[in-house]
Amino acid sequence: MKFLSSQRFYALYSGVLTAVLAVLVFSGFTDDQTSRGRWDEITVQRINVVEPDGTLRMIISNNARGPGIYIKGKEHLPGHHGAGMIFLNDEGSENGGLSFAGATDAQGNVSSLGHLSFDRYLQDQVITMTNKQQNDAVSSTFNVLDQPSWPISEYIDLLERIASLPPDQQNAEVAKFLETHPLGAPRITLGRDPDKSAGLELKDPQGRVRATLKVGADGAPRLQLLNADGSVIAQLPQ
Repeated sequence: MKFLSSQRFYALYSGVLTAVLAVLVFSGFTDDQTSRGRWDEITVQRINVVEPDGTLRMIISNNARGPGIYIKGKEHLPGHHGAGMIFLNDEGSENGGLSFAGATDAQGNVSSLGHLSFDRYLQDQVITMTNKQQNDAVSSTFNVLDQPSWPISEYIDLLERIASLPPDQQNAEVAKFLETHPLGAPRITLGRDPDKSAGLELKDPQGRVRATLKVGADGAPRLQLLNADGSVIAQLPQ
C-alpha cells in the first residue's frame, strides 16, 4: 500500500476532506435555517429590516449610519436622521420613528432627548411624544397635529434642488413654495413644561390656542377659553 504514504495520497485525501466538509456545511443550511437564527448577542451599527421582496420596513441605526428620508423606497437627504429607529410603510415610505440623544458637554451642560412619532401617509408627524432636558429645564409633551394632503416628497425635492443656493435664495424658494403648499398645525398639546406646570392646550385648525387647562408649579389650577386673537373670554377661577 505504497499509495497511502505517498504525497499524492495526502493531496487527494485533503481534497476529498475539503469537499466533504463543504458539502456538510452548505447542505446544513436549509432554507429554514438561513431564515432563522439565534444569537446571544450581536453588535452592529445599523440593521435594515426588509420584506421578502426587499421593501425596506424598519431601520435601526447609530448616529454615524443614520438614514435619510425614504419615500417609496428611495432615500432622500442622506444622514437626516440620527440614532434611533425609523418605521416605513408597505411602500417603503417613512411613517414614524423613535430617536434619542443625550450628553454632558465640556462645560458640564446636560442635554437629553427622547422622541417617538407617527406620520400621516406621505406627510409629516401627526402624533408625537417628546421628552427634552436642558440642564434643569425638563419638558415632556404629547402632541396631535394636522398635516396637509400634498405629498411631502414635493418639499423634499425642492430642498434637494436648492441645496447649493445661498441661504437667502433658499429661504425665498421655500417661501414661494409655501404660498401654494399650506402647512399643517398643532391641535392638541398635553404635557409638563420647564416651569414645572402641567397643562392641556386645544387649538383651532390654524394652530391658535382656544382652550387651556393648567396646573401651576404651586398646584393652582386654571381653565381658560380664548378668542382667535388670543384674548381670554372666560376663565376659572375668575
